[in-house]
Amino acid sequence: MDSKELAQYLEATNSIAKPWLLVQLRLQKLQERRNSISEDTYADELADIHQDLMNLGEWWRGIEDDVF
Repeated sequence: MDSKELAQYLEATNSIAKPWLLVQLRLQKLQERRNSISEDTYADELADIHQDLMNLGEWWRGIEDDVF
């Protein structure tokens, strides 16, 4: 699934508010650009995505039934 298809899926399933899926979309878009950007830019953007993922923490605790 490319980033366009993933974005359409997120819209169709009303998943825009699910931050872990937005991280997945960012990763897919970065992967698609990998050959056209420098290694340093790729590493910086990957580190940024990773940090955002780590910042999510355990936000879902107590609301599992609502978000999964």
